Amino acid sequence: MGFQASSLKSIMPPGRYVVAVSGGVDSVVLLDMLMRGNQFAAPDYKFIVAHFDHGIRDDSSEDAGFVAELAKKYGLEFASRRETLGSGVSEELARTRRYTFLRSVANQNHAKLVTAHHADDVVESVTINLQRGTGWRGLAVMDSDVVRPLLDIDKQLILDYARRYHLIWHEDSTNASDAYLRNRIRRRAHDLADDAKRQVIALRSHQVGLKAQINQEVVDLVGTGPEYSRYFFTHINQTVALECLRYIVHARLTRPQLGRALLAIKTAKPHVIYEAGDGVEFRFTSRNFVVKLIK
Repeated sequence: MGFQASSLKSIMPPGRYVVAVSGGVDSVVLLDMLMRGNQFAAPDYKFIVAHFDHGIRDDSSEDAGFVAELAKKYGLEFASRRETLGSGVSEELARTRRYTFLRSVANQNHAKLVTAHHADDVVESVTINLQRGTGWRGLAVMDSDVVRPLLDIDKQLILDYARRYHLIWHEDSTNASDAYLRNRIRRRAHDLADDAKRQVIALRSHQVGLKAQINQEVVDLVGTGPEYSRYFFTHINQTVALECLRYIVHARLTRPQLGRALLAIKTAKPHVIYEAGDGVEFRFTSRNFVVKLIK
């Protein structure tokens, strides 16, 4: 799991990037790696630092100030938002609100979102999904349009880098709380042998490749739209139909929602508009249907 900072350029071609920086060691190291040595110089590259303050801790505003100073140090634009989610907020809601903000900054700047997730995060996420009884997609974690240049780097190497360059970061006190599942999993995953971690990461890579193959097969089956055949979805195996629908709606719907949408495809009358949830609409003719994704 070794790395060289210069290898980031192979992952991040010239363009515009919004770097999510919490103030913790992972994102502080990522930002320093991007800035060190002027390897990502303008005008080929533009970076914006983005920080989301959940308002979960009383002292969280100090993190925002710290990240603002980091952005100033590196001569970068800074975007932030504070929300008062409170100490009892769920991990899922906090994550959703954070990504809503980060994606809004990226969209406004026509940029790609970059996060500091690393190899240990992969192990933790796979472990959490396995504990929850995930399907096969739950093993293909962190596979999206988000740029994650540190995925092959383990936590110890990140800490080594921070100490080597005498970086300063803020430690989030909630990381020590047993109230959050990820924290409990993190302590267990930390004790895994390196070989076991490598096996989990290899499993994740295999599943990501499998996901890409299945997505391509779905495209081969249903096409790229905008219209899709009701007859096709009525007569194919339900498992295949749900997988195809999941791809068409960009994975916005849960499995129960997909099941109800499939029933609507089979039974809805022409000219009916079916709202499946999460901004997904199905519009029907006698033979076909069109999916509309509402932002």
